Amino acid sequence: MKILYVAAGIPVPGALGGSTHTYEVARGLVRRGHEVHLVAASREGWSGLAPFARPVSSRLDGIYLHHQDVPKALSLLGAAPVLRLARALRPDVIMERYYNFAGAGILAARRLGVPALLEVNALIVDPPAVFKRRLDDALGGPLRRWAEWQCRAADRIVTPLHTTVPTSIPRDRIIELPWGADVERFAPVARQRRHVHSPPNVVFLGSFRAWHGVTDVVRAGLRLLEQGHDLRFTLIGDGPERAAAVALAAPWAERFTFTGAVPYPRVPELLAAADVGVAPFTTAPHPALRAAGFFWSPLKVYEYMAAGLPVVTTAIPPLTEIIREGREGALFPEGDVEALAAAIARVLADPAATLAMGAAARARVEAHYSWQRHCAELERILGELR
Repeated sequence: MKILYVAAGIPVPGALGGSTHTYEVARGLVRRGHEVHLVAASREGWSGLAPFARPVSSRLDGIYLHHQDVPKALSLLGAAPVLRLARALRPDVIMERYYNFAGAGILAARRLGVPALLEVNALIVDPPAVFKRRLDDALGGPLRRWAEWQCRAADRIVTPLHTTVPTSIPRDRIIELPWGADVERFAPVARQRRHVHSPPNVVFLGSFRAWHGVTDVVRAGLRLLEQGHDLRFTLIGDGPERAAAVALAAPWAERFTFTGAVPYPRVPELLAAADVGVAPFTTAPHPALRAAGFFWSPLKVYEYMAAGLPVVTTAIPPLTEIIREGREGALFPEGDVEALAAAIARVLADPAATLAMGAAARARVEAHYSWQRHCAELERILGELR
């Protein structure tokens, strides 16, 4: 199949979760024998008027990459170049990664009579607690109508959780499909003899935003260190919470390493040096998660598992279905720092059990949560549309 994949405003390659998702889907479909043309950004932000005339094209890992550097909020201004590209390519199917102010791929599909698939990775209609929703309501709901039009115009919608999609859209057009990890890129390593010279390494990977719980990781780490546990902590990523996390860690600064944002190809190397991965998500600061449930399909959890790490994460669905207490890691009540610290200690208490949980996590991600499996299912869905 020839596939046009539109991911407006998402930098590819890039360090964002959306960048990883988009790249892995495009690359996975290429590896399954399809010709994939990806419209994405080369970086976040504005690159002048050139992208409106013609995307800048190149190749990346077999993907035909068409860079269109338009600010995300102005994504629809790039609709004309996307339509011209679609006319030139004559794809068998068009995929688009949903965004409020995007929709160029769905528009092109409808104009050309090409089957369309909409990827939805966030709540399509914001809850009333979000300012953008209140503003949209005050203006008569143009954003809501546009979002619902994209859903109706798509032949299929793929999302981790159907509650991301408005109830006005028939459920039989929605397919729930989790994200994954590249089980070839992320591989387990031998960890049996590592701690002869160094203490166990607890890793956090992801965005330093309140709902990812990075400051909770530091607080839990401080409690464990004060209790006499010999541990070190590696925190990979960046964001608004980084300064607060660094300040909290100051009393034990030698035990905390903050790497900043790192290129995606370097992540497997950093996880290979770890012993347990933590993902203390909290829905309290995130209105959309409170409204629709935990609709994220957590890349960090899958990548920890693929690297053969036991995982400590929050005891909320669907995380409780991915990680099972005592089997692939440990669970703790949302927002409970003391329980987070106890869960980390529990996973590391017995080195043999730690290794066994890591091996079980690897087996589970291979069976259920790999990009390879995700792309095989996407191929089936796209084939049906065609």
